[in-house]
Parts: sequence; structure tokens; C-alpha cells
Amino acid sequence: MASYEALMERKLDMIDDKRDKRQGSLIYDALAPNAAETATFYADLDMLEDRTFADTATGDDLTRRAAERGIMRKGAVKATFYSSFLDEEGAEYPVEAGTRFFLEEYYYVVLFREEDGRYVLECETAGACGNDYLGNLVPLETMAGLAEATLEELRTDGEDEEGDEELRKRYFASFDADAFGGNISDYKRKINAMRNVGGVKVYPVWNGGGTVKVVIIDQGWRAPTETELAELQTQIDPESRGEGYGIAPIGHKVTVEGVAEVICDIVMGLSLAEGAVQETVLEDIRTRFEAYFEEMRKNWADSEYLTVRISYLESRALEADGVLDISDCSINGSSGNLVLGKDEVPVLGEIGVSN
Repeated sequence: MASYEALMERKLDMIDDKRDKRQGSLIYDALAPNAAETATFYADLDMLEDRTFADTATGDDLTRRAAERGIMRKGAVKATFYSSFLDEEGAEYPVEAGTRFFLEEYYYVVLFREEDGRYVLECETAGACGNDYLGNLVPLETMAGLAEATLEELRTDGEDEEGDEELRKRYFASFDADAFGGNISDYKRKINAMRNVGGVKVYPVWNGGGTVKVVIIDQGWRAPTETELAELQTQIDPESRGEGYGIAPIGHKVTVEGVAEVICDIVMGLSLAEGAVQETVLEDIRTRFEAYFEEMRKNWADSEYLTVRISYLESRALEADGVLDISDCSINGSSGNLVLGKDEVPVLGEIGVSN
């Protein structure tokens, strides 16, 4: 990029040295505004270049670039829940679709009642934030006879809009191999584009000829719920029959499974600085460990297997404010690294402090 200073130097070099070119001179003051305007123009060109190419584009610019390749950014998803409604005698209270409730700062709307009697509610706010609460619901309007309304169980996860780096990764992956007729690249490209999918591994001929197993991690980098897996199974190959009613080619009997979460309980010795409060330090450490575990889950689809490393945990813990030293770090009671299976991902459990 041509800076203002560089442009001024170039312009002044074109003027005969017999002329007064010092700052404040007539020539200098005449050239300065043009140099400033030109420097701004060059800066805008550099910004435009970054916005044009997929490796540096962000936001809407990246969305438009990826769309040219047929890669669409996945939007935010609203969470759904199972709920129950009881009257004053403890019997089921009938609720119509469209009835609205709230819990904390979020609002929920009744979608429908399933055959088993459970009501399905949807959080009106899209994103992972909608997964946070379970508990007693409050109706927006008076409902005579309603004694208890409870948000009981998360049915499908709410997911945030696909981030730039995830979209960029899918965009460049589309150039890596030809996707054709149900090969592995074809499965990965189509399944990764589905809602609630963060990554996928494909196992061809896993149970004999014509069988395919796909293992999925959801868009929030956790194991999918049973409802989410059922929906994906229907979209890919309903009932694993291989009849071509989903995206899978005719003859491909596809089994859809989710990753298995392995809870990792961490215990370590902590040496703290004077005045440091252990509870505050542990909160900081938990935040850093959560970030490390999420990084691993994001890389699961591109890794043969994941390994939770003691050295990485100790390094992250040492970065926390107030920590002087770490000793005797263990994962699930073992002092060695935790090597996970091909379809396992780590989830942080409890963090304990040894004496």
C-alpha cells in the first residue's frame, strides 16, 4: 500500500530541487491534499482486494463468494424443547399451537403435541443461547386452570449462524476432490451443508457391500440429539433402505450416528500467587480448557482420532491469572494423555484441585 509519506516523497522528487519544496511551501501544500486523497484510494483498493478473495473475505462478502461455488452459509437455528402442562389436579392441561410463554429473557411458542402427549416448544430467539434454560414457564396471557408449565428437555439444539472460518473451510474443501455420484467427497459436501451439522466422517462398506455409515458432530460442536439424528437420517436415507429417497444414491444403505462424548474430569495441583482466589482462578482455567476442548471438537472431522494432552492442559492453566505453577495433572484419574476413539470427542467435566 502506498502511504501518504511515500506518495509525497515521490511527488516532491519530480519537482526541480531549485524550487522550495519544504513543508509549508506553496508546492508542498499544493501536493499534500492530492497525496492524502490518493493514499485513501490505495487503502480502499487494498480493502476491496481483501473483500474479493475467499481467503481474506468476511461476513457478507464471504457469503457471496461461497455462494458462487454453491456453498451456502448455514443460518442460526432455533432450539426446540419438550414441555408439559398440568392443571390444578395434576392432569394434562390442553394447550393450543401458537401459545406463547417466557422463561428468563427468552420467549417460547408451542409448535405441536406429539403422539406420546409431549408438547414441543420452540425458542423464538435463534442461536445456541436458546439452549441455556429449563424450568417453569410463565404464559404471556392468562390461562385459567393452568397450574404448572415446565420446559423439561432439550429436543433439538439451537445453533449460531455458521462462522466465517467454518464457511471458508467448506468453501476450500469443495476444491480438494471431485464430488461425484455418492463418493466420500460427495457425502461430505452434501452432509456438511445440512442444518445442525458441524462435521462428518464417512465410512464406506462398513457393514458389507452397499452400506455406508456417517458419523456427525453438530453445528455447536457437540453430539447431536436423537431427534436431530432422526431428521438427518430421513434427509440422507430414510430408514436405511437404500431406495434413493434421500440424498444418498440408490443402493446406498446409510446409517447415521452421532459422535460419542467422553467426559474429561481434570485434577491438578495449583500453586497460586499471593492474594489469588482459588474459585476465581478455577473459573478462568475452566474457560481456557473449554476453548481447548472446543478446538479439538472442531478438528474431529479432519482427524483420525483426538488426543487430550496433559501438556496442553498445563500450558492453558499456567496462562490463567494468579497461577504460579501446575503439578500432577491427570485426566480421568490417569497422568497420561487421553487418546480417544475415532468417533469420540472430549467434553470438559469437573476440575479438581489436589492437595
